[in-house]
Formats: sequence, structure tokens, C-alpha cells
Amino acid sequence: MSDVDEIVRVAPRGEGVTADGRHVPFAAPGDRVLPGGDIEAGPHHQVPPCRHFPECGGCQLQHLDDASWSQFILDRISSALATQGLEAAIRAPALSPPRTRRRATLHAESSGRIGFSMEKSHAIVDLAECHVLAPELFALVAPLRRLIHVLRPRRRLDVHLTLADQGVDLLINGVMPEGLAAAEAITAFAEGNRLARVAFDEGYGPEVRWEPEAVTITLGGVPVPLPPASFLQATRDGEAALVAAVREVVPGEGVVADLFAGLGTFALALPGRVYAAEAGREAIMALKAAAARSHRTVFTEHRDLYRRPLTPAELDRFSAVVIDPPRAGAKEQAQALAGSKTPKLAYVSCNPSSFARDVKTMVEGGWQIDWIQPVGQFRWSTHVELAASLSRR
Repeated sequence: MSDVDEIVRVAPRGEGVTADGRHVPFAAPGDRVLPGGDIEAGPHHQVPPCRHFPECGGCQLQHLDDASWSQFILDRISSALATQGLEAAIRAPALSPPRTRRRATLHAESSGRIGFSMEKSHAIVDLAECHVLAPELFALVAPLRRLIHVLRPRRRLDVHLTLADQGVDLLINGVMPEGLAAAEAITAFAEGNRLARVAFDEGYGPEVRWEPEAVTITLGGVPVPLPPASFLQATRDGEAALVAAVREVVPGEGVVADLFAGLGTFALALPGRVYAAEAGREAIMALKAAAARSHRTVFTEHRDLYRRPLTPAELDRFSAVVIDPPRAGAKEQAQALAGSKTPKLAYVSCNPSSFARDVKTMVEGGWQIDWIQPVGQFRWSTHVELAASLSRR
């Protein structure tokens, strides 16, 4: 190792890496590592804006400027592709601004501490500020401390916050409040903070304690019933970038399949007729109801695509397919797509590694990657998302 090493890239877990492979925590590209181990900041090293960094596990990359964070995202995707012997045209990442996260899970304990877990620990960072959460969500942190003190839970709680059409939707896992005092405290808390809904779950399913009007989330211009703690894209900006990429892939004619459809983020944003498949019963029923009320031609099926993926014969009926699986990817569905005659595919992924694995199978079956649109909606996180266009060669 030379007397002074320069950081040339950022590793998948967020450490800076020198040319000779040395990993240095909290270093940015262009930083210089001095002989004693101190870091001399380079042009891409910014002062982390939050007092809780780096202890808080909510962020790993606050020391990177947007240029180096974008390059980190590009490197993650290109490295995952290279592992599978693939390459593709990768567009500039679409980055969500600070304080735009509309859903998050915080943790809380009876002492009143509430926040994200510490990095590599179950200890809770008691949030005094947050540069990631939407202001509407962070504004609830202090009131929640007071409510949790009244509830006196016996164990650690998971606090799910979602910004819905009517306001903040709150689900607390790990306690089921009982008694008049608790009921009055919950009502006062909900009214005072103008919440859309308050629900609790001790392991047997959510029990709603406050919901003045039915809670919805608007997707594709359609209000969709929102089950507690449902999956949504983390930011509106991220959702818009992914939807725009998918719409670029999908033709305006024929029937399109939306697999792992969830509440309908893509199904309700697509033109024409759409077949939507989803394993989550509450999500697919919400999508079905929303499509019916808005007179959208969306045909829904409650279907576990891991146990029963669409067959090549079923896939051949569609002019295009949209697929947005969980982090594990969709190995079985990718194998069926490889054997189908479907001409176009939009693959949305939150895991470059499982995406590359699935696409490798499809490339071997005669597909090609047209382009990839990265999306950075988990601000200052090592979490990477993307939407890709694939077509038959």
C-alpha cells in the first residue's frame, strides 16, 4: 500500500474502496486515505446533514454527494449484470429528493424511544431529526412517544407509517390496547394529529381503532382502498419514474399482463386492457374494487406466482408483460417467460442480483436487454431499484 491511497469506488455495503482493494468506512470517491488512517475529504465527500449519521441504520451513504451516489447505483447494477455475463445500456439514475419518503417502519419501546434501528444492531436510535422521512411522517414521532408511554407495551413495537390520500395511516405491531384510558388516548392522538387511520396488531391481524373515512391511495389517477401497512413505492418521485419507464415499454394495443401487481401501481397506469395477478389477497381485492369503480378494464386474479407461475401458453396471449417481484426475484416466472413468445417485457426490480439472475435465464431463451432505468428512491441507502426494457431478439 502506498503512503496515501485514493478511494476509487464504493462497495455494495457502502465502504469506500481503494485501487488495491482496501475497504474504508465512510469514504467517498476522490477521498485520500492518509498513512495513519485518517480521511482527507475529496470533491465528492459531503458533510452528512443528519446528526444521527452514521449510527442510524436508516442511511448508509449520507457522506456521498449525488454524483457519487448515482455512480454507486450504476456500479451496483453493472456489477450484478457482469456476474451473470451480461451488459446493458444503463441510463442516469432518477434520484428522489430528501424528506420525500412516504412509508417507513420505525421501532419503539416502552421507554418512549422511537426511530430506526442502529446500524448492525437492534438498539433504537431515538430520532431528533430525519432527512429521509416526509415531514408529515416525522411530525408524528414526538406525539407517538407520548402515546406509547400511555400504552406501556411489554415488548418492542413496529410502527408502520404510510402517507395516504387522507393523511397518515398508522399501524402499530406488538400491542393491543385495552381499557377506557387507552381508548381515549388513541382517539385524542388520532384527532389531534388528523390521522387517516390508527390500527393495532398483536399477531392476529390489524384491528382498526380510528378511521373517519375509508383510507385510499391514488394510483394511476384512481383511488385504491389501502389495507394497513400495504406495499407502496417508497416515494412519489420513485413511483413516477418507474411508471414512466414501464409505460415506455408497454404498447398501446393488445392485452398487457401485470405480474406481482400489488395494489395496481402499474396496472392502473397502463392504457387498454390489463390482466393483473397478485398473491396478496387484500391487495388484489383492493385493486379489483378500484378498477370496477373507475371502469378500468383490469382483470384480476388472486394467484401465487411462485407456486403457479403463468405458463408460456398463457404468456403468449399478451402483447407485453410487466413484472415487479419481491427481492427474491421471480426465477420460475423468468423460466416460463424464456420459453414464451411474448414480445416485450418491463421488469421492475428492487434487487439487482436477482434481476440479473432472472434476466440471464431470459437472455438464454432469446431475449435482449434494451435499456435499464435505475431509481434511487431510498435516499442515501445502499438499496437500489430499477426498471428494464426487454424484447425478443
